[in-house]
Amino acid sequence: MIYFIGAGPGSVDLITVRGAEILGRSDMIIYAGSLVNPELVKKYACVNCELYDSAGMTLTEIADKLISGHNRGLTVARLHSGDPALYGAIREQIRILSEKKIPFEIIPGVSSLFAASAAMKCEYMIPEVSQTLIITRLEGRTPVPERESVKALAAHNSSMAVFLSASMIDRLCGELIAGGCDPVTPVAIVYKASWPDERVIAGTLGTLPEIAKVSGITKSALILVGEFLNDNINVNSKLYDGNFSHEFRK
Repeated sequence: MIYFIGAGPGSVDLITVRGAEILGRSDMIIYAGSLVNPELVKKYACVNCELYDSAGMTLTEIADKLISGHNRGLTVARLHSGDPALYGAIREQIRILSEKKIPFEIIPGVSSLFAASAAMKCEYMIPEVSQTLIITRLEGRTPVPERESVKALAAHNSSMAVFLSASMIDRLCGELIAGGCDPVTPVAIVYKASWPDERVIAGTLGTLPEIAKVSGITKSALILVGEFLNDNINVNSKLYDGNFSHEFRK
């Protein structure tokens, strides 16, 4: 069996129990060395496991390793950062395996999206403020559909988590403001969420370019945008309101 495993956001103890168990019995592990904490492999891989860092590999080279492992009867783990469903580039690997009728399974993981909110001690959905979370990225070398441009999405004024854009902060701010976000909207840069060298920098949309420049952070960071970061908001949910009845509380 080939397993696509979400490694979690970085901390070695934030991989799922199932993911760690499979890593521990895998004969081959192909991991994204530029994104996955190497301590994960050190901690969970068995002594004789074959290890391959995919950071410098092409899709063809990765697929060849997966197929070779399967043909040799090995248990193969393809280790992706966070959760494979978010910017994991697993679809193309899955397509190749499916064409060859090679069985595989996907093991979900904890996304940096949630490690970042934990680092900020916040939640993305606040009653009467935002009940929608937009997960997106700026267009870079990878195109983004025009209807999903940051400028277009900013018009919703929903909670936002922007991936893969820390090197383009000036453009990100420009698109957010052009789309309707107020310059005083709270923002945060969360660098390497849950890693030992995690850094959290809070500010406003208007000050984001300057704090990003001072921080020197240009990669491995998630940009959070929205009023959910505003500590002055004091709105309670209905769920635990004593005057609000539901199926389990009259």
